[in-house]
Amino acid sequence: MMFNQSLVRVRAGTRPDRAGNTVRDWATATRVTVQQVNIQPSIQQETTDASRTAKVTGWHVQSAEGTAPDIRADDRIEWDGMTCQVDGEVARWPELFTDSVHHIEFEMKRVTG
Repeated sequence: MMFNQSLVRVRAGTRPDRAGNTVRDWATATRVTVQQVNIQPSIQQETTDASRTAKVTGWHVQSAEGTAPDIRADDRIEWDGMTCQVDGEVARWPELFTDSVHHIEFEMKRVTG
């Protein structure tokens, strides 16, 4: 696989709400460029109901061998002029016979409509 692509991980900041609970704050999000990834299409789906036509597009993301980018299920991903959501948990594949990470994989999706 070629790992010549990059994406931007967007992680929300936090702030207290009126009740004093800590909530995510996308206005104070941080952005980190993640390189050495491979991004491939994984899903295209269209759903129609009386009020709208929703389109879901998804991609499978894999990092290069020996890399373990800090990406979590609650992050957003900016890539190819789009903002996507991480879909599910990030899989951290172990290196054989050690406790280190060989690479990570996750799905990301964009819903429009």
